[in-house]
Amino acid sequence: MRYAVIIEQAEGNYSAYVPDLPGCITTGDSIAEIEQNIREAIEFHLEGLREEGLPIPVPSTIVEYCDLVA
Repeated sequence: MRYAVIIEQAEGNYSAYVPDLPGCITTGDSIAEIEQNIREAIEFHLEGLREEGLPIPVPSTIVEYCDLVA
């Protein structure tokens, strides 16, 4: 499966979340760290859903960039 991940820069670090997995969030000091952390967070989140016998959400978020002409 392939989930969309949103990475945002905060004042002193980065945060990331997965729109299709509510509650799946993490933080990190760098882009490299946040990428590793969110992979681990997704695995942990999905593992918890499986253990609880809950369905695994199908990725449905669509990500697209729009170029604006100034």
